[in-house]
Amino acid sequence: MDLSGDVIVVGSGVIGLTTAVVLAESGRRVRVWTREPAERTTSAVAGALWWPYRIEPEAKARAWALQSLTVYEELARHPEETGVRLVEGVQGESRVDEQDGWTSRIPGLRASTAEEYAGTGLWARLPLIDMPVHLRWLRERFLKSGGVIETRTVADLAEAGAPVVVNCTGLGARELVPDPAVRPVRGQLVIVENPGIRTYLVSTDATAGTTTYFFPHPDRLILGGTADEDEWSLSPDPAVAARIVARCAALRPEIAGARVLDHRVGLRPVRHAVRIEREPLADGRLLVHNYGHGGGGVTVAWGCAREAAALASR
Repeated sequence: MDLSGDVIVVGSGVIGLTTAVVLAESGRRVRVWTREPAERTTSAVAGALWWPYRIEPEAKARAWALQSLTVYEELARHPEETGVRLVEGVQGESRVDEQDGWTSRIPGLRASTAEEYAGTGLWARLPLIDMPVHLRWLRERFLKSGGVIETRTVADLAEAGAPVVVNCTGLGARELVPDPAVRPVRGQLVIVENPGIRTYLVSTDATAGTTTYFFPHPDRLILGGTADEDEWSLSPDPAVAARIVARCAALRPEIAGARVLDHRVGLRPVRHAVRIEREPLADGRLLVHNYGHGGGGVTVAWGCAREAAALASR
């Protein structure tokens, strides 16, 4: 078995690349094994608004999220390079007193006004990440730190012949670990030309069981969304797309006439709780797991990466 190198990170989504960056910048020799370029991973499809939502275990997730927030606030100083901008908008159906006090970390967070949102919500300035740009930036930062990226399809984690292996395979962990607790939750997005919208909105209709959102970027508007449990199809559904546009247009009428640029589908790697754990192997090597982040991978990426890197210390 070839034990050259120090650490192999399997997976190049936002969790894998962020973990690889933290490890490489700590002085480790790191290789990333990836089946496909980062731009074709589930992370590339993410709407990617920072917000600690539906991630377990809750106390740890909040800590990971706040660590990540600090990093994103710094990265937002160079948005063209990093893909991170601070954008104002409304988190609908949310109240400050429901957030366990962590919202004091967000400057200027307040209840939304009736003009800003018809329901109860929070007005907040949050990191919004342009994922294709951010993934490219993470990759370049990793390479500049001496890391190596290899394109490989992994059928078994035992193939990774390094003293330390970090499993950041997301939904792939269902077969590779194997861990049947990891399940897909399908999300579909519609990308349209931005008709001049500068604020984001997330609105939840408990009666209809839908969450509707739009996230503004300078050149486009991301419309969503869906959350179809245990659905594996990566093909956009035209009827679903039409309903997404209609729901968004009901909140901002100018969206109705926006030209559609693209349709995207991603499978969120949902698990009852994020798994960050050391697993000593019989041959003396160390396997570290970092997967199961669902739709919150971007929100907790840096906090999880630091914890996984600490566990990877031998």
